[in-house]
Amino acid sequence: MLLSLLATLPAAAWELDARVKWFGSLTALPEEDLQRQQTGTPEYADDVDLRLMFRHRQGPALLIVDHSTTLSRSDSARFPGAPLRTLDRTPESDKRRVMDLTWELDEGKRHRLLHRLDRLAVRYSPGAWSLTLGRDAVSWGNGLVFQALDLFNPFAPTAVDKDYKTGDDLMLLERLFPSGGDLQVLAVGRRDMQGKVSRDAASLAGKWRLFAGEGEVELLAGRHYEDQVYGLALRWPLGSAMVRSDLAATRLNSGTWKLSGLLNMDYSFVLGGRNVYVFGEYFHNSFGVRELPDSASDYPEPLIQRLGRGELFNLMRDYLVAGTSVAWHPLWNHSTTLIGNLQDASLLLQTQVSYEPGDNQRIELGLVHPIGGRGDEFGGVPLARDEAGSVLTVGGGTSAYFRWVYYL
Repeated sequence: MLLSLLATLPAAAWELDARVKWFGSLTALPEEDLQRQQTGTPEYADDVDLRLMFRHRQGPALLIVDHSTTLSRSDSARFPGAPLRTLDRTPESDKRRVMDLTWELDEGKRHRLLHRLDRLAVRYSPGAWSLTLGRDAVSWGNGLVFQALDLFNPFAPTAVDKDYKTGDDLMLLERLFPSGGDLQVLAVGRRDMQGKVSRDAASLAGKWRLFAGEGEVELLAGRHYEDQVYGLALRWPLGSAMVRSDLAATRLNSGTWKLSGLLNMDYSFVLGGRNVYVFGEYFHNSFGVRELPDSASDYPEPLIQRLGRGELFNLMRDYLVAGTSVAWHPLWNHSTTLIGNLQDASLLLQTQVSYEPGDNQRIELGLVHPIGGRGDEFGGVPLARDEAGSVLTVGGGTSAYFRWVYYL
């Protein structure tokens, strides 16, 4: 059907690209892990995905369609309600979105085959104005690893596949000014827990970007679910480095205020004839706890909500990140990121080697290793107690992963 439609369109007006991805991981679970208590085996998971990306332009209008077919296999799929362990944590359900554009083809004890429309939008751009309507992706804020102002399906700190962000059902109005600044007004529709399209589950926000000397300033205000959110983002050069900062003030429906934010800096230079990139980031999560409770039911409700919605991925308050990337060869790159929890001193090390044998192909091999003890966030989060009173945990396992991407 798609091919017959393309045949009727002028060749210069449409474009069709494709990406094939295979992502696999093997995780060695600690002895006190809940899943290991039931299986006694490491966890293997992998995704095979075919993404088709269609674009058709007609004057100032652009049609955007991205279709994805995904086969997901995981040992943890045998346990309903098992904690999500995948490194990328990509949503695979449209249960809370306005449009249900995900269709399941097959499901078994440890696999799921589905296809979905991750992009389905029309963008109309006459001159300095632009209007996007449908399913598309929006990214706000300056986070390199963590996010304070990106409320719309941000990437997890350990995400490996960052080629395409998951789309939301939205309307985005943009206005570009002669000064180079811009104004964005965004509305995102969602369904509530009962499956109804609801104002209390939606987002409506505006963001104004302007230049101040050599730097940039962004002001944000809006309503996100039932909360009011106000944001300030700054970007400014410091010598050859770039410094960024995000500040998010959230007024909960209960009247309580939460203040979260981040500060980061990155710098690129040449050392020994090789390109080197380094960065550092501090993140404060006002929704987090200062000490992990023994039971998952004891976490604050605002934190549980944001974990469930995929806005936050960490449980505690303060984190420090350091990272580097070295291009050892035009085809070989090695990156390392170290995330530190400043409350319990646990660490998470992620290192990856990337090889690009051609312009349209990339191979990645990586390792994620927690450094911490049982009861630490990166050493094994307490989940519950067994009949003997011992604490069962989730997470804390060392994962090795392989990712292969090919663009057609």
